[in-house]
Amino acid sequence: MSHTAHIPSHRKPRRSASKLALRAGVAGGVLSTIAVAGAAGPANAEPVTETIEMPTLGSLDIDLASAVSASAEASQQEALDLSLQAQENAAIAKAAKDAKKAKAEADRKAEAEKAEKARAEARERASRTQARTALSAPSDSGSSSSDDSGSQVATGSAAAIVAFARAQVGDAYISGGTGPNSWDCSGLVQAAYRQAGVDLPRISNQQSSMGTSVSLSSLQPGDILYWGSRSGSYHVAIYVGGGKYVGAQNPSTGVVERSLDWDMPSGAVRIL
Repeated sequence: MSHTAHIPSHRKPRRSASKLALRAGVAGGVLSTIAVAGAAGPANAEPVTETIEMPTLGSLDIDLASAVSASAEASQQEALDLSLQAQENAAIAKAAKDAKKAKAEADRKAEAEKAEKARAEARERASRTQARTALSAPSDSGSSSSDDSGSQVATGSAAAIVAFARAQVGDAYISGGTGPNSWDCSGLVQAAYRQAGVDLPRISNQQSSMGTSVSLSSLQPGDILYWGSRSGSYHVAIYVGGGKYVGAQNPSTGVVERSLDWDMPSGAVRIL
């Protein structure tokens, strides 16, 4: 090998003066800061051994996720509250509407019932007027059922019926009563006819459907008087002659004997 051949140098390359100065300055600054801190502290200060941990990125992520979850739950609860409030408001509105509709229907029915009652009363008054007219007219036999002289005398089975009915005058009226000291209208009629050996139905409309229909101007003692229609009567009594009848009227009067004019019947039937 030639003595002039290049031999690589193993020396480290020289650092530039600027780099060396920069490093020296940084090191000097650090040492100065340490020296100042040491001088400012108390002479007998303990060395600092506590380490302050700074929050990591993972813990920040967990806190952020919890906050987002809580916000979502709050929003969901608020939406649920709004939905429940809307449903409650709708239910209140529907209830008010239904109540208004029910009241209107009740008022309509009440008006209809009032009108029907007025018509029924008008028909009843007309029927009584017609009956009074018939009673005031002379009968074919020349006698009148409204004769207060007592010229009509019950005989036979009719006499037993009339006698029994009159014997109960003064007894109490009780709905469903069949004696011996309290009666309703059909219970008294049924018991009176039993004295003549005749078994009548228990209900007034059934009793007035029995026998033969007779005019109020041709009544005979023992005939059954009825109020209402013949097949739909609501009250019955027994004609006892002389223009009078005996019946269990109501709780305030009990069993009474009255003139036909006191409460004109709608019609009469004859069983005997």
